[in-house]
Amino acid sequence: MPRSQSPNSYPRSSSDTSWPLLRDSETEGYGSLADESVQSRAENHPKRQIGVVSAVFIIFNRIIGTGIFATPSTILGFSGSVGLSLVMWIIGAVIAAAGMQVYIIWGTALPQNGGEKNYLEHLFPKPRRLITSIYAANAVLLAYAAGNCLVFAEYAVASISPAAPASTSVFSPVRVVAFLCLTGVLLLHGLHIPSGLRLQNLLGFFKIGILLVVVMAGCFALGGNLQEGVVRPGNFDSWAKIWEGSRGGRNVLCACLYNVIWSYIGFSNANYALAEMRDPARTLRIAGPLAIVTVTVFYLFCNIAYFAAASKEEITGSGRLVAALLFRNVWGPSTERILNIFIAMSALGNVLSVSFSQGRVNQTLGAEGILPFSKFWASSWPAKAPLAGLSLHWAVCNLVIFNMPPGDAYNFVLNLCSYPLSVINTIISFGLLYLSLRRTVTIDKQHHDTDDHTTKSTIVFKPTPSLILPTLLFGIANVFLFVVPLTKPPPGVEPYEKLPYWLHGAGGWCIFLVGGVWWLYYYHRRPE
Repeated sequence: MPRSQSPNSYPRSSSDTSWPLLRDSETEGYGSLADESVQSRAENHPKRQIGVVSAVFIIFNRIIGTGIFATPSTILGFSGSVGLSLVMWIIGAVIAAAGMQVYIIWGTALPQNGGEKNYLEHLFPKPRRLITSIYAANAVLLAYAAGNCLVFAEYAVASISPAAPASTSVFSPVRVVAFLCLTGVLLLHGLHIPSGLRLQNLLGFFKIGILLVVVMAGCFALGGNLQEGVVRPGNFDSWAKIWEGSRGGRNVLCACLYNVIWSYIGFSNANYALAEMRDPARTLRIAGPLAIVTVTVFYLFCNIAYFAAASKEEITGSGRLVAALLFRNVWGPSTERILNIFIAMSALGNVLSVSFSQGRVNQTLGAEGILPFSKFWASSWPAKAPLAGLSLHWAVCNLVIFNMPPGDAYNFVLNLCSYPLSVINTIISFGLLYLSLRRTVTIDKQHHDTDDHTTKSTIVFKPTPSLILPTLLFGIANVFLFVVPLTKPPPGVEPYEKLPYWLHGAGGWCIFLVGGVWWLYYYHRRPE
């Protein structure tokens, strides 16, 4: 078996058992459109410059943004006990590992840029381009990087001037810094890919250093080294103490699990750039599990650090940043300013990772002819990088940064970015399960908008336990993720102050509807 094949999936063509489908499709979406020559397509083919380390940090930086500095207080507040809170984080890790396996299987079979776009197209080849248009609406219209751009700006400003008053003006310091952050990322990833990857890796190592500092603070706290006047919490004094206050009930556990699962989302990030990986199947099989294990270890040890330094009441009442409480109790209030720098750098790493993948998704959609002015968005000019695709996401994010007021409207936009992914993950999970039970599926692959160069190719997924079990678990988890927002939340966890709780769920389905309407308008009425 070739090293780049997965034991679960074997791509084949009708006339050859080597790799003609994957070799052809790797170039798809990166040459010119239908009228360009083979030589031109070869010149625009992306350079394979992503190794295992870069792939790990593409995933790691996407998963770990700023949530680990704040979310543990929310999870503890829902669960009621240290023990149950840690169990929830472990369950989240198991689900993330199952999701990573699903993406490894898909990515090994289809090592192309674009991620879920490719998997959905193989599940729903007809009506032609309908599923691609629906996916494109979700990929193009949602401002994935906007939230962490603003977080970076907020904490960067606070680290320089902690006493600076908050401003809601259009050109407030926070919004201007967020704009500069997003623009710098655009230029870096769009003009010199190696430099963008190096900075991304550097921030990944820096983020590991930040988390090690948090864990170290927890070790000091466990040893009783707390600031004068800080009462030792004793959360780990006995088995009974660990589980003291545990809460049951469907609503509480659902709210807790919902927040934990979202804290692990981002493991799919490397799949958007598989055409730029060296030996993509092998790289993904190594980098994916390594990233998930690293994230899980840090999540658990950071939670233990928080519980070692503060009482449950302090943590649940700490507001957004439980990490600030840890630093204050162990090293004093003056260290909170250092924490602002740490959080800003962590958010910047997330912005780099999100933008890196999103630019490639937009470029791939442009190369498929899905977007208006597709040839422009598909361009690799001037540096053989997706500058145009990145600029599309840059524009959408800036609309949110400069136009969304704080409060419900802004929270709605951020929640809206998360919801459609759970629907997509549900489809590709149960779709993979269906294909494995069916054993084969033959797909007509056509190059862009022409009827020329059509090939039929067959992908076989073997229904092994390593495919069926994680796929089933991940599919069920994502059904949970897109159903829960449509049900009334328990008191205290409402997502909005004035807007209805179900609004971002309904908005997510409306985004898909926009894609369907676009297909009707732009493709269904066009003669084939």
